[in-house]
Amino acid sequence: MVDDAVLGFDLSAIEEMDPSLSAGHRVVYEHEVPFELRVQQNADGPQEAGTLEAVKVKILLLGPAEAPHAVRVELTSENDLFFHYSHTLDEEGFRTVQEQQKLMVDFAEYPSVLVRMLSTCIKEPHSHLAVFVMQRAGLAHLDFIQNMEYKFVELLSATFTASDDETIRRSITYRYNSVKSRLALMQARLQDINALVKIKNPSLLLQLQRAPPRFPTHAGHSFGPPR
Repeated sequence: MVDDAVLGFDLSAIEEMDPSLSAGHRVVYEHEVPFELRVQQNADGPQEAGTLEAVKVKILLLGPAEAPHAVRVELTSENDLFFHYSHTLDEEGFRTVQEQQKLMVDFAEYPSVLVRMLSTCIKEPHSHLAVFVMQRAGLAHLDFIQNMEYKFVELLSATFTASDDETIRRSITYRYNSVKSRLALMQARLQDINALVKIKNPSLLLQLQRAPPRFPTHAGHSFGPPR
């Protein structure tokens, strides 16, 4: 029988295979966030009309939280498996961003600032926007914008680059194997539950097997609070 402790251990083992962790990084935030995706052909040219999509944002730290060596942000999408962008910043690079954008925080606070920005975009999507602008040559930038009703104010901007083919391949392979492994674990757990119910209450098992699966329905997309 697959008990909860074994199931939790197996899921942890799967997560440790994440290629994002290969250089010693650890995940401090992982959640889907509503992004407005835009395309800009030229750096100074107009931007095409954006589309709203759920983008998975993963924030990783290298080093201790109180004094990180580097911060990396990875963006992926379940709608497009080949969508993979990353943003990496160390303390030296942060000083340049800090000066350009007049940020009032130090490098150690940067990850928590990103988390607050992303969380606000989830909780208040009508007033706080995450706009991801993709340009040529694999360049992009993520702009956090607040709608002040009378004007839009840019709060923070981060530069991103499209990942190379090998990174994308490793990411897709991991995500495929992760889903496949989780499905196998859940099927084993379901078989254990069926066996237990069959012993304790056979008639209940028959009712469960005859009943069609019921899923909650939502109007449009829904985005829950971050874990």
